[in-house]
Amino acid sequence: MADDVDAIFARLKRLAAEAGLPAVEESTSYGNPALKVGGKSFVAVKNAETIVISISLDDKDHLLEMAPDVYFQTDHYVGWPHLPLRAAVIGDEELRLRLLGAWLFRAPKKIAARYQA
Repeated sequence: MADDVDAIFARLKRLAAEAGLPAVEESTSYGNPALKVGGKSFVAVKNAETIVISISLDDKDHLLEMAPDVYFQTDHYVGWPHLPLRAAVIGDEELRLRLLGAWLFRAPKKIAARYQA
């Protein structure tokens, strides 16, 4: 199981690097492997099946409606700007887009502005 979590975290790091996201730090969030920007977690591996991304509540509702096979919610995440997703179901291209969105959602304004320029 730890190998699965490590593989998912390696995938997240690879996709973040491919997206060219600056100032990404490897860290933990509540004991889980996470990527942070400006000291804030934007994605974490919850377990061998689940990744949790940071996301606005409006975008969260949209994704839950759009792809319930990929994105889901538990009582723990209701009303919070975090969204669990099924790691084995999401493709690299969509996951890269979600990482970019999560990074932009959490990145300090100056870092985000430099990246978008």
